[in-house]
Amino acid sequence: MPSTPALSIIVPFYNEEESLSMLLDQIYQAMAEEELHRLFEHPFTFELLMVDDGSTDGSACFIREQIVRKPEVKLISFQKNFGKTAALAAGFRHASGDYVVTLDADLQDDPFAVRKLIEKLQEGYDLVSGWKRPRNDPLSKTIPSGIFNTTTRLFTGIALHDLNCGLKAYRKKVVKTLDLHGEMHRYIPVLAQWSGFRVSEIPVKHNVRRFGTTKFGTSRIFPGLFDFFTVLFITRYLRQPMHFFGMLSLVSFFAGFGISLYVTIGKVFFSQAVVNRPILFLGILLIIVAVQFFSIGLLGEMLTRKASGIPQYTVRETVNVEKATSDE
Repeated sequence: MPSTPALSIIVPFYNEEESLSMLLDQIYQAMAEEELHRLFEHPFTFELLMVDDGSTDGSACFIREQIVRKPEVKLISFQKNFGKTAALAAGFRHASGDYVVTLDADLQDDPFAVRKLIEKLQEGYDLVSGWKRPRNDPLSKTIPSGIFNTTTRLFTGIALHDLNCGLKAYRKKVVKTLDLHGEMHRYIPVLAQWSGFRVSEIPVKHNVRRFGTTKFGTSRIFPGLFDFFTVLFITRYLRQPMHFFGMLSLVSFFAGFGISLYVTIGKVFFSQAVVNRPILFLGILLIIVAVQFFSIGLLGEMLTRKASGIPQYTVRETVNVEKATSDE
C-alpha cells in the first residue's frame, strides 16, 4: 500500500459496536467500484481513519481486530468522550489523502455516495456536503435541524440545505486549514466558505438507523447556539471587531441620547419633574453602555492589528515564490 493514499475516509464513532462490521463491509464494497477508481489519475488507494470518541463498549476492540486483516484501517482512540468536533479535528490532522471524506458510523450515511461527492469536487469545488433526501430521522431531530439550517442560511448567506450532514467530501487543503473547537463541526461549510473555498452540496441517500439510539440530545442545543454566535462573529467581524461593537455602541448611544433628550424637553418646556424618573436612569445607563461597547471595539481593533498569529488571508497557490521566513 503506497504511503500517500488518494483518499482518506474519516469515521468518528461512539458506542457503535453493532454497526461497525456492516459499515466496514459497505465502505470496502464502495471503495472497490471501478467507477470510483477512474476518477483518480494514479492507482487508487485509500485509508480508513476510525476515530473512537471514548467508546465504553467493544467498538475500539473490534476495530483493532480488523486492522490485522485490513491494512487500510487506522484507529485513533480518545481517553474519553470529547465530542464529534474533536473527533473530526483529529481525523483531519492525521488524514494524508488528496481527498478527504467524512461519514457517520450509524449506517445512516451511504458510503456508495462517495463517488458522487468526489465527482462534484472535481467540477472545481473544495467542499461538497451531502443533503439527506429524504431524511429518515424522528421529528425530535428534523425540527431542530430545520430551524438550525434556516437560521444559519439567513445569517451567513451560505446556500446549503443540510449543513450538519455527516457525509462530506473535501480537498486536502480545506481540512488542513480548518480550526475546529466546541461544537463547530456543524458550521464547517460556513468556515470553509468564509476562508474563500468553493462550497456545494448534492442530494444523498439517508438510511434509517438500525442499531442503538441517536447521540443527539437537548443538552447539545445550547452549546450549538453559542457556537453559532461564535462562528457568526469570527466569519464577519473577527478582522474588524469595531464594525460589530461600534454598531451596538451607536444603537445604545442614540437610544440613551433620545431618552435623555425627551426628559430634557419635558423639563424645559413642560416643567416635568426629573428627579426619581426611571426613564432618566435608563437613558444614562444606555449612554454608559455605548461608551463601553465603543471601548471594547477599539481594544479589539488594536489587538487584531497586534496579533500577527491570526491569518488574514487564505492562499490558493504560489508560483516561483520562496517560502517566507519570520524576522529574527
